[in-house]
Amino acid sequence: MTWVIIIFILGIIVGVVVTRRKGKSGKPDLIARQGREKEENLKKILALFGNPENSSKISNDDVQKLLGVSDATATRYLEELEREGKIRQIGSTGRSVTYKLL
Repeated sequence: MTWVIIIFILGIIVGVVVTRRKGKSGKPDLIARQGREKEENLKKILALFGNPENSSKISNDDVQKLLGVSDATATRYLEELEREGKIRQIGSTGRSVTYKLL
């Protein structure tokens, strides 16, 4: 019975050590990769304005289709570009909202 308890405690210790090492080494890489992907997606959105089919205006749906992201993610990307002063929102709510390159 004592051996079972000792092995159990050693298993917990090994699990904690392995988990902490993986978390420390993998997290910065993940954050850096997500940052790069976000910047690439923002560049793709800006490039979408150059497409003649869009007549210099794009919508949230256009961004969703281009990047394969959710409505909320597309909205966050567009809001960030708007905060940076690269695009401007036209319309206030719903389907009438489009974005124009500045």
